[in-house]
Amino acid sequence: MASSSPPPRVESLSKPVQQLVVNGGEVLEKYIYRNTDDGPIGVSFPVMEVPIIDLGLLFKSSSSSSSPAGEAELGKLRSALSSWGCFQAINHGMTSPFLDKVREVTKKFFALPMEEKQKYSRALEDIEGYGNDTVFTEHQTLDWTDRLFLQVSPEDQRKLKFWPENPETFRDTLNEYTEMLRRLSEIVLKAMARSLNLELEDTCFLNHCTEGASMRTRFNFYPICPRPDLILGLKPHADGSAITFLLQDKEVEGLQVFKDGQWVVVPIIPEAILINLGDQSEIISNGIFKSPLHRVVTNSERERISVATFLLPHPDMEIEPANGLVNEQRPRLYKKVKNYTSLYFHNYQQGKRPIDTVKI
Repeated sequence: MASSSPPPRVESLSKPVQQLVVNGGEVLEKYIYRNTDDGPIGVSFPVMEVPIIDLGLLFKSSSSSSSPAGEAELGKLRSALSSWGCFQAINHGMTSPFLDKVREVTKKFFALPMEEKQKYSRALEDIEGYGNDTVFTEHQTLDWTDRLFLQVSPEDQRKLKFWPENPETFRDTLNEYTEMLRRLSEIVLKAMARSLNLELEDTCFLNHCTEGASMRTRFNFYPICPRPDLILGLKPHADGSAITFLLQDKEVEGLQVFKDGQWVVVPIIPEAILINLGDQSEIISNGIFKSPLHRVVTNSERERISVATFLLPHPDMEIEPANGLVNEQRPRLYKKVKNYTSLYFHNYQQGKRPIDTVKI
């Protein structure tokens, strides 16, 4: 079994990007991304149509009166998660005005005066709250983004001192959004198992994300960047979650996925939620589904926001390939692991792909 190592020693918190006073190139130096192995930054990349999945059809396919259209959508889901590791979810039950409301409270929070936002600043060794990267090493490259990171479930683990009271509608909006995502996660996780023909283990993904599982929401703000050719909003990474729900900015692109050896731009579909497979679901699928490498580029003319919600199994939950997906033709590809999130952050800060540490 892979075990998690102690987290690296915390040295300091970086200042919010909004607070930076760029004086020459001195301050920017910490943000310049120098890993040329991950490909260029400030060039034009192709826009590719990420698969679109109708969640209404997936829901119908789970009933006793499954339709041919529902079965076809399951096939599309399997193909999307095997080749892309993500998809644009439509017909998910949230109206466009409501999604705009989520975007609006995000923009309003980051538009507050700095002293108001800093009421919710996170502590040195706490991931929750407002701020930016924790600085572990002198040579660490920082992301050009400010964040508000909140645990939203279980409810008894919420730290409400970090939940903004301004804008006034922030808390109620987040509550409603979280509940809707919780319902969506059940539909998606069940459909993932059905798409793999796991009749005896049709809740194998869902069972890892029920008792003791958590949801964490990260509100992201990407300020205008003077050097988008050198600086990334978010370094290349795959998520350590089971699945991630991403609400993109309605107008400004920035998310890129690594597909077929190149970075491609994920287009904006304003009414869609982008659902991204995390490492833990790749493990459960025994590598059939892929946890995609992705990054965020910066913009010299426009600010950008996004809202990411991560569904995470309980740290004590053992994550391993489903029995029905292990056979002579496809042997077990991953070790059994607990507390993957801790292992994830430890390796991510060292520039390693965390899932590689649990491959057999």
